[in-house]
Amino acid sequence: MRRENRKKAVIEDGLDTKKMLYITGSVLAFAVIVFVITFLVYSGTLSKEAQLGMLDTNSISNIKSEETSTDYGKTVNEMQEQSVNNTEETTTVNDDESSNSAEKVAINTSISETKKETTTNKNNTAVSKEEPKQEKVPDPEFKMPVSGDIMKEFAENKLVYSTTLDVWMSHNGIDIQADKTTVVKASADGTVSSIKNDPRYGLTVIIEHVNGYKTVYANLLSTEFVTKGEKVKQGQSIGTVGDTAVFEISDEPHLHFELLKDNEEQDPELYLN
Repeated sequence: MRRENRKKAVIEDGLDTKKMLYITGSVLAFAVIVFVITFLVYSGTLSKEAQLGMLDTNSISNIKSEETSTDYGKTVNEMQEQSVNNTEETTTVNDDESSNSAEKVAINTSISETKKETTTNKNNTAVSKEEPKQEKVPDPEFKMPVSGDIMKEFAENKLVYSTTLDVWMSHNGIDIQADKTTVVKASADGTVSSIKNDPRYGLTVIIEHVNGYKTVYANLLSTEFVTKGEKVKQGQSIGTVGDTAVFEISDEPHLHFELLKDNEEQDPELYLN
């Protein structure tokens, strides 16, 4: 009996212990659940309040920033407008000063140019007064180089008969009849530019005169009286009449005489006195 009673007591004690453990576990679990729920609810409330607090702070900051930015923007615009106005006023003043300076410079330049022109005119007048007027050199007066009759005339635009060649041909000078060895004289003052033996007109002397005139003395026998480059006077001996002109060898002794103006053949009879 005692053993049975002990077993029952042990069993009842075990049951009581299990009940106690179950109850304690349930209480602890419930406490944990309550704690968790309370924590979650409290955390949510705090986060909302924190968010609201941050929102209010940000809003206030944005409002202050906007107000500050607006005020600063107005100040900047006002400063820019003032700067533009000041710049325009300065530019206007500078333009006025520049225009005045330009007018002064133009006036000074005009005065300087007027003075220069006056000085130049005075200098030119002085120079023109000092420079002597160049007198026109008169054309030379030509005289017959030998005494005699003209046996063949000047024929540039018409033909004359050549006894030697037996043809009709032009004749650029005049042939003055004269005995062989007759002294030939310079027709006018000038310079001997050439002494040559021409293949057509024989021994020839050429004298250059002023104003582009030139005289030619051909069919000469000798030229020992002058040299090339020598200055001669009118009437000075330059050679003697001969018969060295091949084109006129059949003609009587004579002087073939030509006169040129600017290298153009002229009729000598129109210039001889």
